[in-house]
Amino acid sequence: MSLLLEHLLSLSALLLVIDALLWHLAPFKHRVSRVGVRLALFVLFSAVLINAGVSPLQAPLFADDRVAQLGATALGILWWLYVARVLTEVIGLALMRRIGHSGRLLQDVIGALVFLIAVVAAAGYVLELPVKGLLATSGVVAIVVGLALQSTLSDVFSGIVLNTTKPYQVDDRVSIDGIEGKVLDIDWRATHLLTSAGSTAVVPNSVAAKAKIVNLSRPFNMHGVSISIQVPNHIRPRRVLDALDRTLQGSSSLLLDPAPKAVLKEAGETMSEYVASGFIAELGKKGEVRNQLFDLAHRHLEAAGISRQPDGVIEPSTRARALLDEVKIFRSLSAEERDHLAQNMVAQQYAAGEVVLDLDEVPDSLFVIATGVVSATVPNGSTQIEAGRMGPSEVMGEQSILADTPSQARFTAMTSSIIYRLDKSLTRNCMAQRREVDRALNKLQAVRQQNSRMALMAKPVAVRKGGFLSWLQSR
Repeated sequence: MSLLLEHLLSLSALLLVIDALLWHLAPFKHRVSRVGVRLALFVLFSAVLINAGVSPLQAPLFADDRVAQLGATALGILWWLYVARVLTEVIGLALMRRIGHSGRLLQDVIGALVFLIAVVAAAGYVLELPVKGLLATSGVVAIVVGLALQSTLSDVFSGIVLNTTKPYQVDDRVSIDGIEGKVLDIDWRATHLLTSAGSTAVVPNSVAAKAKIVNLSRPFNMHGVSISIQVPNHIRPRRVLDALDRTLQGSSSLLLDPAPKAVLKEAGETMSEYVASGFIAELGKKGEVRNQLFDLAHRHLEAAGISRQPDGVIEPSTRARALLDEVKIFRSLSAEERDHLAQNMVAQQYAAGEVVLDLDEVPDSLFVIATGVVSATVPNGSTQIEAGRMGPSEVMGEQSILADTPSQARFTAMTSSIIYRLDKSLTRNCMAQRREVDRALNKLQAVRQQNSRMALMAKPVAVRKGGFLSWLQSR
């Protein structure tokens, strides 16, 4: 009987070792499998322990064998710690499934309470210690420690609230108490942010729980972007708003729903402030799109004859000449050469939706956009996909100028537009006299061919999803 008892106790201890080895070394791909194996081993351990005559609810009764008594006592205590560990894992798994990454902190707090209860139960049942006195003493100690650690405990419980209500999660970009950054971690005491300057900001959870929180990452596929422009008061607001509407249409990065809009925000004594705003799908492109909108706004305002200086308005008679100053391929020309080209440029009006230059067409002119937005589409099987959008001071038809080859894209006016035509022979004369013009046209052609290939190969942007599965996959 003693030999059988020793074997059962040894088998119980062996099951504990197997559990530890499997938990740390076995290549379980899913946490559910690991927790399931641990739960099965715990049930087996409990059955073996009970068959050995050891009950976790009372002290072992092996007075004749001190070794068996000591081993049974140790296994009884380990049973309570084992049940606390298994229960913590099961609760943690349930929390992770329900509230995702935020369950980590809550799991730690619950786990600490479960282990504390297990230690008290082991002391009371297995060791038969006076638990009531211990609990009374520990209660007094807990009050003293709680008062001493009031600030830290405030951070802990604030962290639990933040993780449960989830105003932000790891990898979200947020602004907390005026500090903007990417959430790196949410631990017991604080939230760690990676700022745009590359530094780490540590915001105490108690401060974050009381502060105004702006989550820039939600909703996941829609982020606002806006620019502010100041224009002299003597400029009619409708002209400015029309130019800003064309600015917004000129950016293919903006979402169509909700529709972008331009509004007059405030009229001061000498200057009026206008705001153009829209939404983009990727937060990481916010700075790039804002820069693009500022550039487009400048070009469309200039094209509309609007200067942001208090006393500057471009006269229509000099508009063609002013336009040439903004065209990159003609920057190497002298003022006299630009004057000559401007005199030979012919303006043509295009309505919205009208084709300016069709696919496979060989034009006899170089097109220079003065006002409006033009969309360039390339064939993709039986459909057309947009390769880019163009605005004032950009040119079309360079392929015909270089080698009389047909256009590989279709250019369509998205808004009412004014486009100047410059005769092919005049453009070629410029190329012959100025090698810089030839190189600029060839570079422009190469860039557009690359943009067309990228548009054809581009894949739809995957919408980022939140929740437990996305957090688990990132681990």
